[in-house]
Amino acid sequence: MLKIDYLQELRAKIIARKDKIAAEREKWQSDNSYYYSQLLKSLKFFIPANSTILHVNCGTGFILERLQPSSATGVEDSPAQIALARKKGLAHINFVCQNPEELDLGGQKAFDYILVSTIEELVDIKAVLDSVARYADNHTRIIVTNYNYLWNPLVNLTEKLKLKYPQELHNWVSPKDMNDFLRLSGLDVIATDTIVLFPYYIPLVSNLLNRFVARLPFFNNFPLIQLTFARKLPELKAPGEYSISVVIPCRNEVGNIQNAVERIPAMGKHTEIIFCDDKSTDGTPEKVREMMAKYPGKDIKLVAGPGICKAKNVWTGFDSATGDILLILDADLSVIPEELPYFFEAITRGFGEFINGSRLVYPMHDDAMKFLNVLGNKFFSMLFSFILDFPLKDTLCGTKVLWRTDYLNKVKPRRGTWGEDRWGDYDLIFGAAKNLKIIELPVHYMDRTYGETKMTNRFRNGWIMLKMCRQSMFKTKFH
Repeated sequence: MLKIDYLQELRAKIIARKDKIAAEREKWQSDNSYYYSQLLKSLKFFIPANSTILHVNCGTGFILERLQPSSATGVEDSPAQIALARKKGLAHINFVCQNPEELDLGGQKAFDYILVSTIEELVDIKAVLDSVARYADNHTRIIVTNYNYLWNPLVNLTEKLKLKYPQELHNWVSPKDMNDFLRLSGLDVIATDTIVLFPYYIPLVSNLLNRFVARLPFFNNFPLIQLTFARKLPELKAPGEYSISVVIPCRNEVGNIQNAVERIPAMGKHTEIIFCDDKSTDGTPEKVREMMAKYPGKDIKLVAGPGICKAKNVWTGFDSATGDILLILDADLSVIPEELPYFFEAITRGFGEFINGSRLVYPMHDDAMKFLNVLGNKFFSMLFSFILDFPLKDTLCGTKVLWRTDYLNKVKPRRGTWGEDRWGDYDLIFGAAKNLKIIELPVHYMDRTYGETKMTNRFRNGWIMLKMCRQSMFKTKFH
């Protein structure tokens, strides 16, 4: 915290201004209910109810209360506003009057989410981010809200017209500035979003502008509010300290079982191999049991799948897994097991939290992917990139890796909200979007040596995928 006289005087002026308007703060929020409803809708999309939350610049607790945390801490440097927040009698929220630049919450554990609001009034943004980072762990998500610097003249005008509550200081922070601040505080940007192109309610018009137009290319540069999602740069143990569960969904893959067991390398302190048999009729489960007897030194498990679809088979394997890390390997071994250590390295070294294989970089082996499948993958790649505002090259590569904790807390609760996913890829990708750091890892894609592809009925499958994309578009991009 910088304590030169000028900055100390500025801090005192900001607190005095906040105290002066404290009694009117929630009236301002009530008068601008449409704007706050849009902000809360976006925050609730990313912050599930019953999370633990730290809210910096919480004011009188208006937003924090409506996020419905299981427990929370609200930090505000205005004694008057904190006094009003405490009068609400919210036993699950601890309101603290402190300068967030030198935050001290004692022995407080890491929060699920940290929300930093109104950075326009922070004298030292880096000091605040340094402070809150102490209350984050590898799985905490940090969300920063700030005004779009392009709105400077209009924000100043609305203050003069008394259409918004007045602020003593206005830091106008560009997206690049915000990203730089976060990196300088040891935080890694996951994604950004912009919301509220028109902050006042006009029937039909406001919904059209804010839900749809504001999310389109070019127009997404102009909304009033920018949301930046970040994570703490992970503090990880040595890779050898982590265990991994290799989940292999299989149906009628008897000829690939021994090959998989013998080729999957040992990774980390323990490698668990889980075969999820989905009602095979060719002797696949018997072959797995044979391998369990032949290789007693390997931790091989056989789990009975529900016989419905690949996705539900994978979820059965995930529910049975005990490793720190979850890795999916298709039983056809078209992604070669020898490349799995690359995925293990990427996640244990903190390069990403959701590692997605990409088959569309290296030349493919022989007839590994049919022409129509290639076209479909490229089409859905472009569609996904548009929906997620994130470039994704291969949406249907079966090999994906994530931390089991992230699957249980961030992905699984949102599973099934995107429509009928028969493969599991979409549930995982949409669940990870703007929640986890996603990176793609190019793999060598080989033709299967035994059995037949399960990706038949290409046009029917494509139609199912399109319906999922339509539903996810309205739940993610146009939420």
